[in-house]
Amino acid sequence: MNETSDGTASARTDVLVVGSGPAGASAALFLATYGVDVTVVTKYGRLSDTPRAHITNQRTMETMRDVGLEQTLMDLATPWELMSNTTFCTSLAGEELGRVESWGTSLARKGDYEAQSPCHMLDAPQTITEPVLMKAAQERGAKVRFDTEYLSHSQDDEGVTTRLRDRLTGAEYSVRSRYLVGADGARSRVAADLDLPFEGPGAVGGALGIIFEADLSRFVAHRPSVLYWMLQPGAEKEGVGLGVLRMIKPWHEWMLMWGYAVADGPPDLTDEYIRELAVMLVGTDDFEMRVTARSPWTVNHHYATSLASGRVFCVGDAVHRHPPTNGLGSNTSVQDSYNLAWKLAHVLRGTASPSLLESYDAERAPIARQIVERANQSIADTGRIMQALGLDDTSDPARLEEALAARKAPGPEGDAVRAALRDAIAYKSYEFNAHGVEHNQRYVSTAVVPDGTPMPEFRRDEQLYAQPTTWPGAKLPHTWVTRDGHRVSTLDLVGRGEWSVVTGIGGASWLAAAAALGAARGLQLRPVSIGPGEAVEDPYGTWAQLRETDDGGVLLVRPDGYVAARSIAAPDSPEEAHAWLAGVLDAVLGPVPGAPGDVVDARAEAVPAPA
Repeated sequence: MNETSDGTASARTDVLVVGSGPAGASAALFLATYGVDVTVVTKYGRLSDTPRAHITNQRTMETMRDVGLEQTLMDLATPWELMSNTTFCTSLAGEELGRVESWGTSLARKGDYEAQSPCHMLDAPQTITEPVLMKAAQERGAKVRFDTEYLSHSQDDEGVTTRLRDRLTGAEYSVRSRYLVGADGARSRVAADLDLPFEGPGAVGGALGIIFEADLSRFVAHRPSVLYWMLQPGAEKEGVGLGVLRMIKPWHEWMLMWGYAVADGPPDLTDEYIRELAVMLVGTDDFEMRVTARSPWTVNHHYATSLASGRVFCVGDAVHRHPPTNGLGSNTSVQDSYNLAWKLAHVLRGTASPSLLESYDAERAPIARQIVERANQSIADTGRIMQALGLDDTSDPARLEEALAARKAPGPEGDAVRAALRDAIAYKSYEFNAHGVEHNQRYVSTAVVPDGTPMPEFRRDEQLYAQPTTWPGAKLPHTWVTRDGHRVSTLDLVGRGEWSVVTGIGGASWLAAAAALGAARGLQLRPVSIGPGEAVEDPYGTWAQLRETDDGGVLLVRPDGYVAARSIAAPDSPEEAHAWLAGVLDAVLGPVPGAPGDVVDARAEAVPAPA
C-alpha cells in the first residue's frame, strides 16, 4: 500500500475484479491460474449466503475440468441423475399435470449429452460454487478484499484508477490496475459508469425468493428433480410463469418462488404469509418448516450490446439480466470470464497485442442477447399450459378446478385437452433440454480466422441439439481418444491457458512450424498429433469422423478450446506450414514486435472445403 499525493492509500494490481459472485470469482480463478496478479473486491462481508444460481451445465463443467475443479464440484453438488422429472402439478401432494425428463437425463437425450462432453451437468447452488472458486483462486495467488465498495474509476492509456471505500472504517483509497473487470451484478455500478448501451424492456416482473428447510422427501424422492412447478390461483401472474419449489439439497432444503406485480411492490413477507404460500404449494399443512431467508427480486429482460470500453470489461449479470429459466445465468457468467481471462493473460504477458481484447465484446455480446431472449421466452412458453387448459388466467378457482377436471373427461373434448396439455408440457424442453443453446455458440471476431467455408447448417433444432464442428469459431468437439492406452477427452488435450496445434499423420510440418514460431514469439503452442502410432490414438475412429480435416490438416485451438483457424489439407511444404501458421497467429495475436513483415495474410487465404 502506498500514499497518493492527497494522502489517501493506493495499491497496485494487474487486474482488479469488482464482485465476488460466479462471474467475479471465476474471473479471479482463471486469471490466477494463468499467473496473473489479480485482486477481487466485494462490498459484502462474505460470499453468497443464499443458493441463488444452481444449474451447472456441461460447458461450465468443462471450464472447471480445465482448471482442475471438476471433481471437487461433483463431490459437493447434487448429481446429474437426480435432476430429472421436472414436474408440473397443482401442488406436491396434489394432481400431476405431467413431467419433463430434464437436462438430458431421458433415454432419448442422454446419449446426446454424453457424446457432446466428458462432463456431466450438476446442481450446484452458489453457496457451493462460490467458496470452491474463490478458495482455489486464493490458493493460486488471487487477493480478495471483503467489505470494500466500488465508488468510481477513471482510465488512461496506461491503466485504470479505481476509487474504493473500506466499509468497516470508512476510509477511501485507490487501486491502480492495468485492467478492470466489472462483475458486480445486475445493479452494476461499473457498467453504469461506463454508460454501456442496453436493450430490452428492463424489469418485467417481480418474484419472491424464500429459502426454507423442510423434509418433503415423501412428496418428491420418487420423482427426483430440482424444480417442481405448481398451477395455483394467481400462479401465472408476474414471476417465472407458475409457482415453484426448487430443491436446494435433497430433499430438505428448498426455495419457494412466487410472483408479484412489480408495479405494486412486494408483499410483506411475514412468517404467516410465507407459511400460507408454502402450504398452498406443498398441498398440505402436515410438515414443519424453518425459514432461513426471504427477499423479493426482479425478473429482468435487459442486455448490453457492448460489454467493454477501453481497459474496462463487464461480465456476468452486469451485462445480461434475465430470469433463472433455462439455468443460463451463472453458466454464462463463468463462460464470459473464461473467454476474457486468457486474453488478458496473453496481453499482460506480452504474447498478444491489446487488440486481442476487442474480441471479447465481439464474441460475448451476441451471447448476452441470446440467453436473455431465451430465458424470457421460456417464461412465455409456460403460458402454453394455461392455453391447453383453456384458461386466460387463474383468478377464478372454480374455473381453474373445472379446467383441471376437463383433462380427465372421456370423449373428444377430453382427448383434445389431454393432447394439448401433453404438447404444452413437452414444449418446455426448450427450457429444460436446450442443449444447443448451451453448446452451439459460434464466435465471429478478430480472434477467429475464417477458412472460406460457410458455417455448417444445423441438421436438427439448433436450440435443442448440440452440433459439434471444427469450423473456425466453434468449440473443439469432444470425443474419447487414448494416450498411453488410457482414455482421454480431446478437450483434455487442449486448454490450460495455452494454444494447441492439433494435427495427425502427415502433419509433422505443422508441429515443426509451431515449435519454431512458439519459440520466436515466446508462446507455448502445444503439439497434439492424433493417429496410429502417434502420442494420441483414435481407436474408436470418432475423431476422424469429427475433425472435418484430412489426416494431415490442422486445427489451431485457442486456450478456451475454440478453434481459431483450420487448414483442411496437409501443407505442400514446411515453408507453407510456417507461413500459414505465422499468418494466423499474426491475425489473431498481432505481429511480434520487430519480426519481418513478410508473413501470409491468413484471412485472405481461404482453405478449400473438404470434398
